[in-house]
Amino acid sequence: MTSPLSTPVSAPEVGRPAGKRDAPRPRPPANSPTAAPWTPRRLAAGLGTTVLCLGTVLFVLPFVFTIVTSLRTAADVARSPLGVPHSFTLKNFTQAFSQIHYGTSTLNTLLITGLSCALITVLGALAGYPLARITAGWSTAVYRLFILGTSIPVFVVVAPLYLLMRDLNLLDTYAGVVFIYTALNLPLAVFFYTSFIRQVPTDLEEAAALDGCGALRTFFVIILPLLRPVTSTLLTFISLQIWNDLLVPLVFLQDPGKRTVMVNAYSFIDPHTVQPTTLFPAALLGVLPLFVIFIFFQRQMVAGMSAGAVK
Repeated sequence: MTSPLSTPVSAPEVGRPAGKRDAPRPRPPANSPTAAPWTPRRLAAGLGTTVLCLGTVLFVLPFVFTIVTSLRTAADVARSPLGVPHSFTLKNFTQAFSQIHYGTSTLNTLLITGLSCALITVLGALAGYPLARITAGWSTAVYRLFILGTSIPVFVVVAPLYLLMRDLNLLDTYAGVVFIYTALNLPLAVFFYTSFIRQVPTDLEEAAALDGCGALRTFFVIILPLLRPVTSTLLTFISLQIWNDLLVPLVFLQDPGKRTVMVNAYSFIDPHTVQPTTLFPAALLGVLPLFVIFIFFQRQMVAGMSAGAVK
């Protein structure tokens, strides 16, 4: 007679020690016939990883080659330009540092880039706010005119700008170059700010108007703090473009003491021969200050860019 509190025991559990379970079955190896087949999704993921790794190598390899060549002697490069280096030296950097007047040219570039970025962001934000909020016909026409300005290449307007700067006595001055960079990049800034402000709800401005804020105060108190993400993106793009530009300072700055670091680095390019051991160190020294700035402010830039993803 079976007790009412007793429970039947299934056949597989008979004789098994208490508290123990079956061991997990080992997975078949990848090359086993019983392994999971390569689905199209897995093939696409593997192909994407391969292409990404290849692109990374192709992107980093020229930079590594430039650094290694800059540290080699001229005789070593002449003997085997693409071979394994046998000797390294820092003399190439010291020579390039003195020949391109690195300190003066870097300060000139920082001054021009900083003033240009400040004017572009301030004027672009002030112009983008009314263009984003006013729905009249003239506002749309002005906005399309700014968009049209982004498609005009700088080579087309070099000659008229040169004559204009000459008549205004701004030729060979920092102010002239800053005004040119501001005019060339202002359409892009207006496009950025107008597109961003249109996504900002008008409820914030209506609440500020109820509190007695005018249009200008509403812009500086309410709208301007919200423009941090788009400003970070815009400054990253514009600063790279102005710092690496060669045409504008080469044409509009004749005084060697006012030229930028990229123009002085360009002076190492000879129409007949090019010496990598002098050109590569000058190019690396030219981009070094901008690289250091981005390293120190990368957290603020990334935070500003990512802030626009979540509202």
